[in-house]
Amino acid sequence: MKHKTKAALALSVASVMACGLLAGCDLVTTDAKKDYEQVIAEVNITENEDFKDYTQVIQTENIYKRDMVASFVSSGSNVMSQYGWTYRDTFDAIKDSLINRAVYVQYAKVFFITAKEDGEARFTDKDGNAYTVAGYTAALQGDTEIDKTIAGLRYFLSDEEADKALYDLRVSFNSSLDTIEESIIDAEDEDENTETVRTTPTGIDTENEDYYDTEYKIYTGTETGLGSYEPVDDSTAYTRRQAYATFLTNIRSSGLLNPNEDTTKVENLSYFKSQLKSAYESAIITKIADAFEEDAAKDVNDAWMENTYNSLLKSQKDGFEAGTLDIDDALDGMSDSSFVLTAPQAGYGFVINILLPFSAKDTQDLGDLSMDKNDQKGNKFAWRANILQRVRATDQRGTWFTGETDHSYDAAENTKAYKGTLGNDADRTYLFFKDSMKQEEGKDGQYEVLKNYIGEYTYNGKVTKDEDGKYTLKPNKINIDQFIAEMEGYLAHEGFATSVVTAKRNDYYTQTDFYKDGTVDYSKFVYYAGKVDFSSFNAKNLFVADTDENKAFSVINELSFAYNTDTAGLNTYLGYEVTPEKTDFVSEFEYAAQTVCAAGAGNYIVVPSDYGWHIIYCTFSFTADNMEPFGGYNAAERETEGSFSNLFYEAQKTAAVTSYASNKQTEIINKYAKGSATVHEDRYADLSDLDLNS
Repeated sequence: MKHKTKAALALSVASVMACGLLAGCDLVTTDAKKDYEQVIAEVNITENEDFKDYTQVIQTENIYKRDMVASFVSSGSNVMSQYGWTYRDTFDAIKDSLINRAVYVQYAKVFFITAKEDGEARFTDKDGNAYTVAGYTAALQGDTEIDKTIAGLRYFLSDEEADKALYDLRVSFNSSLDTIEESIIDAEDEDENTETVRTTPTGIDTENEDYYDTEYKIYTGTETGLGSYEPVDDSTAYTRRQAYATFLTNIRSSGLLNPNEDTTKVENLSYFKSQLKSAYESAIITKIADAFEEDAAKDVNDAWMENTYNSLLKSQKDGFEAGTLDIDDALDGMSDSSFVLTAPQAGYGFVINILLPFSAKDTQDLGDLSMDKNDQKGNKFAWRANILQRVRATDQRGTWFTGETDHSYDAAENTKAYKGTLGNDADRTYLFFKDSMKQEEGKDGQYEVLKNYIGEYTYNGKVTKDEDGKYTLKPNKINIDQFIAEMEGYLAHEGFATSVVTAKRNDYYTQTDFYKDGTVDYSKFVYYAGKVDFSSFNAKNLFVADTDENKAFSVINELSFAYNTDTAGLNTYLGYEVTPEKTDFVSEFEYAAQTVCAAGAGNYIVVPSDYGWHIIYCTFSFTADNMEPFGGYNAAERETEGSFSNLFYEAQKTAAVTSYASNKQTEIINKYAKGSATVHEDRYADLSDLDLNS
């Protein structure tokens, strides 16, 4: 959460500032180099009395016309489309954002030098010495003005901060080159894969926010020793050189590359240096944002948190009672930063629905049938029950092998891999998302660990991989009983015992009476029901890794990705929202979902509908014996990642510090920007007047 806060803060300062790496727009004049070197604004906060003693630290920042063009190339057209702006609106906003950014960075330099804490310097340089004017001026080394500017910015960053900024910039360059290269490869590949790729869990291959690799290099087709960079599929030195040539053409066409530059070393390009300057500025903005957040966080203590929890609980109780707060809306917005602490009555909750569907033929047959014999209401329940015997589910993760990205890996030696209950262990050796799985004890990986997904359920089928790396997949077809065995087997594999709530009925496929007192009795559609035998389910632990609550949720979530054809249910927070009142769900599903939510988390039920079999698992609910399942804010638990108190604390702290940091940022800009900038509107008038020429 903190990372997102910092990013949002930087963007609010820079607005549409970030320079694009995929350039290419029709803004170039007949003499682009000379035109783009025009200074459209000068910024220097030493014009303000507060900074008159820091002229050695604050040099006038020239904002060039090329900076405006680079910003427009990056995001200007998207902003125009989103807000309905004209070119004049857009370039005025870009001009303001560039000025604000310069003011804020200049302010930060003085802040780092002057800030004290308990009489001591609050910030130190990479060698552990307090930032000083003399230290800054000594750091201004380089052959060119841009080199000296970069060195001056680098002075205010630790080695880790500077390395991270450089790494992120290199990743951005490679990402842009990857996109170009993939389009080149696709154009050459007549057998381009166009199959729809199975939804993947949110967060796969998400890099840890603090990760960086000093050996990582930008790849243009000639470099070796690229660190952790991995070329795109089917990349060759030739296609990469083509991509780099296209990239250079794009930035040259937008006037962002000087004529006759040596392009053999990408990090010597003037364009790269301009981006490095921007990256260091962003790191400085992040650093001062951290400082403001630290100041604000001092007031976020445990007593304040307890009061915040109690106030929120009371407001929800009062709102539900008075009818001014809608429980459906509240549950719909429930997340790691938006909490529903109680409900107006028991039975509200969430379920994961795993749909094993009828085949197209089954659906057609069901639609073609006449009413059931002796069923005066015209329902086809008995016919449907018979067709349900034909349903066969298959593992839906085939495109995780064959899609644009191969997410699979052979886990034959992984003793934790679950190979099912079908007696075909030798065929089931493949798992997914190796980089996003839990690392060895004491080892930090490049990527964040995938949450709510155990990653030990092997692909249910036979996988053959040929010498060219192409896959042949033969998924196993399983009936509802085999699926239940797979599910309960995987739960057992993760240490859970299960109990039968409603046993399978021997007459299920031949029953004819589906009514009670003249209306449909939906309890008669229950094929099977069970529950996970939690010793004591604690909602506080639902998102705490390695707890029983989270592991059981993760098992069902993983099985949903493997088998569920109801793709709208994938990557939801806790599944589908369920209420105890009448819903828009099909009646069989509604009955089953309400039943398991009333029973509580860990209960599951199997019922049919006209879509096929539904396996419905309750992930969380408000039950009659526990209407306040989180129990309150607990200071002792706030350091446990994923616990309710941890999530609640982080959400409330983030809101408080973000507000404080945002207000500080606005205060600085409002106080110093106006008197610190000289703007030459005539030098970019041709850009603002593009509306007249379009």
